[in-house]
Amino acid sequence: MDAALLARIQFAFTISFHYIFPVISIGLAWMIVWFQTAYLKTGDELYSKVARYWIKLFAVTFAVGVATGITMEFQFGTNWAAYSRFVGDIFGAPLAAEAIFAFFLESSFLGILLYGEDRVSKKAYWFSALMIAVGSTLSGFWIVVANSWQQTPAGHIVENGKAVLVDFWAAVFNPSTIPRYLHVIDGALIAGAFFVMGIAAIYLLRGTHTKFAKVSMKAGLIMATLAVFMVGPISHWHAVQVAQTQPAKLAAFEGLWETTDNAPFLLFGIPNVEKERTDFAIEIPGVLSLLVGNSLDTVVTGLKDIPKDERPPIMITFASFHSMIALGGFFMAFCGWGIFLLWRGKLFTSKLFHRVAVLSIPLPIICNIVGWAAAEVGRQPWIVQGLLKTKDAVSASVSAGEIITTIILFGLIYALLFAVWLYTLRFKINNGPEEV
Repeated sequence: MDAALLARIQFAFTISFHYIFPVISIGLAWMIVWFQTAYLKTGDELYSKVARYWIKLFAVTFAVGVATGITMEFQFGTNWAAYSRFVGDIFGAPLAAEAIFAFFLESSFLGILLYGEDRVSKKAYWFSALMIAVGSTLSGFWIVVANSWQQTPAGHIVENGKAVLVDFWAAVFNPSTIPRYLHVIDGALIAGAFFVMGIAAIYLLRGTHTKFAKVSMKAGLIMATLAVFMVGPISHWHAVQVAQTQPAKLAAFEGLWETTDNAPFLLFGIPNVEKERTDFAIEIPGVLSLLVGNSLDTVVTGLKDIPKDERPPIMITFASFHSMIALGGFFMAFCGWGIFLLWRGKLFTSKLFHRVAVLSIPLPIICNIVGWAAAEVGRQPWIVQGLLKTKDAVSASVSAGEIITTIILFGLIYALLFAVWLYTLRFKINNGPEEV
């Protein structure tokens, strides 16, 4: 197989596996702040015990996330040497900022959160929980900055075959940074809230630790609902940005082949790449133009006006994008169902809702991963939009055989880490929270 393709497969595999843990960690960190705030305000020991339980699960998830994240940076130097030479002057700054300002903040206050409850005041302990949530959220910001610069590069010049940073803030706040960052954090909040709801539902189904489970379920549902219904405006903002800066990606998302005004919004269809059309299309005329340009007369670029060698892989981009949309619709329906049950006083007795909540634990994680797949595959063949193609970014000295070997080794190590993580979660769930 081609070394460039294998390098892409390896990076996609390792980053997808790693991403399981940050999205849970970020959302869970804010849930812990929620419970610590309730404890600080009310003095009710129940909230303290609830927070303590979720801190244990956060620590385990955070540790595995750190371990799996290390491989990302190594791959830039091993498999993507040409890319590293091209973007090193720019890419290094946000990664350094992430390590100095965010990871250091998280790690420092995690020690207090784990071991300092009886050694510091209640307010200092609450502040440590807040700083971990802020740190994890800041960490996401700097990673998104680095990735967004690849999507919509700014604040640079190209000299001697390298991108040179000339305006730090223009690079940081490039056109896609803020909408993408808000989208990422909102997705993490949904993942953390569903994680809390799902585990709380396990206890409600078992009929054990019900006080803990009710508090966790209600808080998780409220946070999930707020985050899910923020997806709409954030996604709209993001879609407008994509339409303006990455028209090929938007066309692949929507299976749009012809450049047109009054562009339709696709409800269902199957792209036919060979015949350059979308079969079985069910569309709403004009809605796509209205969404991305606030007018039915907005012209939306179709794939036929994109050179074939600059089109993204259509089927992967299209399928991953629409999978994300379908899962988002499920989250809205599920949260609406939950709020209705809460209003009727049946949230803690509906066994069907609890079973669905348990089964839904992995769905926001999957949604986050397919969303990233749509974003990353959708900018192909560019690794840096308009500046460097992916095929030109790989390391010339790394062979296909070497990459296959590392894929196998990573697979074995990640399978072990995942098994340990699941075993630890199961152990802690079976042991349950401390009784009040």
